[in-house]
Amino acid sequence: MQISSGAGRMSPGARGLIGLSYAHAMSSSTQNSFTPPGQTPDSTPGTALLPSRSSAEFLNQDCFCRTLNQGRLREQIERDPCLQGLMQSITQTRPHLFSSTVVFLASEMAKKMTATIAAIERVIGLPGYQAQALARAPAIAQHAFGPVGACMGFDFHLGVQGPQLIEINTNAGGALLNVALARAQEACCEAMDWAFAPKASPDTLEQTFFDMFAFEWQRQRGNATLGYVLIVDDDPLTQYLAPEFELFRQLFIRHGVAASVADPSELDWRDGKLWHGARVVDLVYNRLTDFYLAEPRHQALKSAYEAGAVVLTPHPHAHALYADKRNLIALSQDDLLATWGASSADRSLLQAGVPQTQLVTPERADALWASRRQLFFKPVASFGGKAAYRGDKLTRRVWSEILAGDFVAQALVPPGQRLIEVDGVQTDLKFDLRAYTYHGVVQLLAARMYAGQTTNFRTEGGGFAPVIVVPPHRQDVEAR
Repeated sequence: MQISSGAGRMSPGARGLIGLSYAHAMSSSTQNSFTPPGQTPDSTPGTALLPSRSSAEFLNQDCFCRTLNQGRLREQIERDPCLQGLMQSITQTRPHLFSSTVVFLASEMAKKMTATIAAIERVIGLPGYQAQALARAPAIAQHAFGPVGACMGFDFHLGVQGPQLIEINTNAGGALLNVALARAQEACCEAMDWAFAPKASPDTLEQTFFDMFAFEWQRQRGNATLGYVLIVDDDPLTQYLAPEFELFRQLFIRHGVAASVADPSELDWRDGKLWHGARVVDLVYNRLTDFYLAEPRHQALKSAYEAGAVVLTPHPHAHALYADKRNLIALSQDDLLATWGASSADRSLLQAGVPQTQLVTPERADALWASRRQLFFKPVASFGGKAAYRGDKLTRRVWSEILAGDFVAQALVPPGQRLIEVDGVQTDLKFDLRAYTYHGVVQLLAARMYAGQTTNFRTEGGGFAPVIVVPPHRQDVEAR
């Protein structure tokens, strides 16, 4: 299976968009190292900057280039000798994890995404917002030990008015996979040679992600030594993003921190400490989707967290403040934000960037059913698009299930469109955009390409894709 019939192909019209300069996301000149909380990076890190005569939308529909170098991707994935064979395993068991092309994004849209995220962070810091979010959360979410939550993900669709926040994830997967993917890109054809600088040697983005966990540790433990990190998920070897667990494990080891991957059933809470075999666990990188650790098999981890005996990140407190879908209701209600003291500037950003969202209740059932074609329905505690439905696809049976459950209805914002070639056939895929962040600072942008109602990794030609940000500069280059 290949994306495009050759190494790459661009339509004649797209060739006229070529600019003159380019700063590759992985070049040493790109500011993709960690920016301390409170500081604003000069540019969104982890993205490429591509001068253009026209819009990113035009390129997304007119450039069919295949930019992924599979050999280079294997080198990036298998940088550590112990990971030899991992790329072959991914290809065999997860053939649609990576797309072979890129997604283009106008710089104006990237700036709006960054501004919207910053506004959301400021609103979430308001006492009124926190009070309403935590009031409906279980007791475990009331604990605030210091960490703010690693690996945050803000997911957007590109609407008519600009980027629209679809949801917030407190354990967004794919960050290190997308770092490797970004470094494995190459010029697809002669017209794009200028667009891809040589691969840089500094591990700037990996350092950014390690520093994120180091800051989480320091926020709870100060200057104590971080000795042992455990990456925890249910039956981790069967998880679709399991290859990334190994990438994170090696990231910690390269920085001198022992690390392992484990199922929570391997943990033991005794003597006031969390044990994994014979080792005391200092920090848990939490990949569980039992966000409040309510399942019996997670009891040891829950007890250690509630006692403050382990640094857990991301954690229940962050999920209650960010990822519960009912928070989208508050973030889209301007009058409510005003009563909490949100600034007019932040309220304007959220009015433009957060689709109207409301709780599904029996009292609203008739009105919501009548307007369902303009709505998207999702469970308040969902993740990964599970049990989420476009209103125009609803059956009466599914609608009855929605009414019986805890759902929100969000104004429908169609995803972006990316035209590619799969085995020589033009194929129109959808895409969303994910901003990986820490403490409000955008670390990396990535796209997920797919077909169907929601994102998935089952689409030919789909999967994670790097994002190339197209600045507003216009270059007077003749089409050729």
